[in-house]
Amino acid sequence: MSATTTELEALLMQRSLSDPQLVAATEAASDFRILPDATVIKIGGQSMIDRGRAAVYPVVEEIVAARKAHKLLIGTGAGTRARHLYSIAAGLRLPAGVLSQLGASVADQNAAMLGQLLAKHGISAVSSAGLSSVPLFLAEVNAVIFSGMPPYSLWMRPAAEGVIPPYRTDAGCFLVAEQFGCKAMIYVKDENGLYTANPKTSKNATFIPKISVAEMKAKGLQDSILEFPVLDLLTAARHVREVQIINGLVPGNLTRALAGEHVGTIITAS
Repeated sequence: MSATTTELEALLMQRSLSDPQLVAATEAASDFRILPDATVIKIGGQSMIDRGRAAVYPVVEEIVAARKAHKLLIGTGAGTRARHLYSIAAGLRLPAGVLSQLGASVADQNAAMLGQLLAKHGISAVSSAGLSSVPLFLAEVNAVIFSGMPPYSLWMRPAAEGVIPPYRTDAGCFLVAEQFGCKAMIYVKDENGLYTANPKTSKNATFIPKISVAEMKAKGLQDSILEFPVLDLLTAARHVREVQIINGLVPGNLTRALAGEHVGTIITAS
């Protein structure tokens, strides 16, 4: 064993897991990316899948074409049905963990539907436990579908206020990208990216092509395009240090983003 490994093992046996010296020793270990050539794509629930055939079929065609050159982990959002469930459950004063389970069921449904559309191309949907088989799917067909909701279930950390689960499908997809050490994280939504205000309701909204997390927070935009916790996850990430938001309703945008083009908005960790 190396000196670093020996020191780390000794510290683990002697100190608490939050000890500063132990934390520093774990930081000294070299990083390892599990799937460094893969890209995570999040297909929005409300923004894309809920729009039905007109929005979903073109994206499916792009995915089928893109997987010839790219390894794709395709996460699904929950969308309108989850919001309906949240409204009922919140009115009943059920806790965040229960709402998390409800939201997960809808993201699962969207993953199942996308899986059926892509089945003839050999692209399958896997459950959270099935994520261990992702490397096999990527090796065989270069793509796999998963439900974007993180499987926290009843163990969902409650938000400071309210009972809406703070870690939803945006966060779940990012965590998959970060933990697998993927090369990119792309969010497919129904807007060109980030704006200074909601472009659906404000005529004066200005498009922002690139911005850092700190700049977003300073401008009060931290909850305008992605779930708020994603920004903190991005800031703390080792591997995925930027995310890209694109308009999936524009044909070719996903293909261009996968090719490394600056499409939509890029949010950087620093």
